[in-house]
Amino acid sequence: MSDDRDWLHWAVGEIEADLTRSADTHLVRVPLEGLNGVDVYLKDESTHPSGSLKHRLARSLFLYGLCNGWIGKDRPVIEASSGSTAISEAYFARLLGLRFIAVVPQGTAPAKLAEIERLGGECHPVTGPIYAAAEQLARETGGHYMDQFTYAERATDWRGNNNIAQSIFQQMENERHPCPSWIVVGAGTGGTSATIGRYVRYRRASCRGTRLAVVDPEGSVFAESWRTGRRDLTSDRRSRVEGIGRPRVEASFQPHIVDRMIEIEDPASFAAARFLSARLGRRVGPSTGTNLVGVLRLAEEMAGRGDRGSIVSLICDSGERYLDSLFDESWMNREMPDHKRWAEWLSRF
Repeated sequence: MSDDRDWLHWAVGEIEADLTRSADTHLVRVPLEGLNGVDVYLKDESTHPSGSLKHRLARSLFLYGLCNGWIGKDRPVIEASSGSTAISEAYFARLLGLRFIAVVPQGTAPAKLAEIERLGGECHPVTGPIYAAAEQLARETGGHYMDQFTYAERATDWRGNNNIAQSIFQQMENERHPCPSWIVVGAGTGGTSATIGRYVRYRRASCRGTRLAVVDPEGSVFAESWRTGRRDLTSDRRSRVEGIGRPRVEASFQPHIVDRMIEIEDPASFAAARFLSARLGRRVGPSTGTNLVGVLRLAEEMAGRGDRGSIVSLICDSGERYLDSLFDESWMNREMPDHKRWAEWLSRF
């Protein structure tokens, strides 16, 4: 028992030391000429050590699992993931010297699989539901199933402690419109939207007008669940935008703290990611494109009413992981034939 407690203290210390070594992510103001009076900012989560927004979630899930006694020095860690969460969890598993196995859907971007393996993780592709396969693998190996889709909304301290919401508001303090009119995010687990939605309400006295919008890609049931209140919805379609959108309503998705859901067509997401990549001079992934389309729709509404203000969203991950899809012209023309129409709409900005 003493050895287990000593290892736990060491493991928590290693994760805390990793946080201390990491600077906060940048808030990037996006140059868009077509939005008079509306400023757009993107918090660049791609600069985390594991390369995406999911780095925050993985850190929280590991601390949650360690402090609940679920993760031990001889237990493999198992996760069901479309890629980015698995990459971030592989990073922390390697930090602690733990075996990590990612149960991923067939067709996950090869660059993501390669990154999981580069960080010492193992990939276990499946054609069916990834949740059941991950649970079964955990039983077979005696490992711990992290279950990001259940624990994302409870593993993070939404009141502060350097979470993403607190960071956004601190970084906006000296901007022209310091209280965002909207914060726009996608939902995969629902953890990020839960953290931001709760924090906005927690500090309502200082930024009363800030609202939360969640963008939802094709093949996802979150938007319909938000409209209808149903949590039993399922879809037989898989989201083409990796990292956000789910075929079932995940336990961590908290619809009552979402002010608006915006459904985004896949070609729009992919076209917007390419558009933003050109504006920033570096590649971003498709889920960032989904965010941008939602941002621009809200910004158009604000500009049409003559409102002034700011909108904040996220750069979720780097586009380098999508060189064989998003940034492959033949793939885009084959899989997203309508993307050029959306590129014309985007050119107005």
